Amino acid sequence: MAPESVNVPEQQQVVIGEEIDHVRVITLNQPRQLNIITPQVVVLLANYLEKWEKDPSAELVIVKGAGRAFSAGGDLKTFYAGKDSRDSCLEVVYRYFWLCHHIQTYKKTTVALVHGISMGGGAALMVPMKFSVVTEKTVFATPEAAIGYHTDCAFSYMHPRLPGRLGEFLALTGTRLNGKELVAIGLATHFVPLEKLSELEKRLIALNSGDESLVKSLIEEFSENVEIDENSVLKRLAVIDECFSKETAGEIIESFEAESKKEGNEWISPVLKGLKRSSPTGLAITLRSVREGRNQTLAECLRKEFRLTMNILRGKISDDVYEGIRALTIDKDNAPKWEPSTLDKVDSKQLDLVFEPFGEELELQIPEKEECRWGGKFENTTYAKALGVSDMSK
Repeated sequence: MAPESVNVPEQQQVVIGEEIDHVRVITLNQPRQLNIITPQVVVLLANYLEKWEKDPSAELVIVKGAGRAFSAGGDLKTFYAGKDSRDSCLEVVYRYFWLCHHIQTYKKTTVALVHGISMGGGAALMVPMKFSVVTEKTVFATPEAAIGYHTDCAFSYMHPRLPGRLGEFLALTGTRLNGKELVAIGLATHFVPLEKLSELEKRLIALNSGDESLVKSLIEEFSENVEIDENSVLKRLAVIDECFSKETAGEIIESFEAESKKEGNEWISPVLKGLKRSSPTGLAITLRSVREGRNQTLAECLRKEFRLTMNILRGKISDDVYEGIRALTIDKDNAPKWEPSTLDKVDSKQLDLVFEPFGEELELQIPEKEECRWGGKFENTTYAKALGVSDMSK
């Protein structure tokens, strides 16, 4: 059967959905913007996934990015534009965290074909898939702490389940990993050379089945075993475990700095430099969130991340996130002025404020039953009523 695009208005083609017999294909289609996650993208993604999960003829869902990126993550300029109205991004945050839960618990077979950038919230469309295929061009990172934000989109659940203290390291430093490294630590399932990726997609579509064993066998025909380069940070796990097991972000930096002076640890210097430039508040929040995530369920992590996100955007204890976005994407001077300016000035009691639970009616309402998916309840929340939202397609 020839590809049949789902009927979406022309102005909404930031996400393309195709129905091909028993296969469904989602293409993130903003290549010039590195397929960032905008409010419109969230709604379209969720609508497609909701529809296809309920469609008995849909068996396999493939997600890919147009151009040279899978997805560079959330639209920072949208957050910045809402700084004068601190709840302006509430709806998209709520919906995207629902979408993260939906993807993590999706009932159909899913495959992410990932080349180029896959960062932050964009990586949340890669890691949880049943099969996540990466290439030599794949670049992964969770760099949010550096700009005064935190590791979200369920990564406070996924990071602490990596080997040793690698999760703390990735969350605090924003260190980039390549495709082979992702497979080595379990954040991706298969490594396929970029030159073979298009043919793999064609074969998956031709397979016309969501049978996991058949899909896995086909992907393995194209995949290669991975060998980690000697210069990879994954060869430095003993140092990472030693330093990033310290109690506070300040102690981590002190320990890391001491290690940098030892022979053979030259790799630490540029990473340390980045840590020292990062938002002290962002580092403190992120470390605590990832540490808590080690003993939390997926749902608990997402509720906590929603809480953190809204309190950070509301400037509960600091406006660092807006200063970080300004320095990185608005003025592009790379000279943020953090407040507080150093880790020793981040008050632990102030930090408690961004982690405090909301009233139950204001928390992220993760569905208790699988049939209650992300879109079905938002219009009944206190938030939706306050925003005047009644139609999830808006």
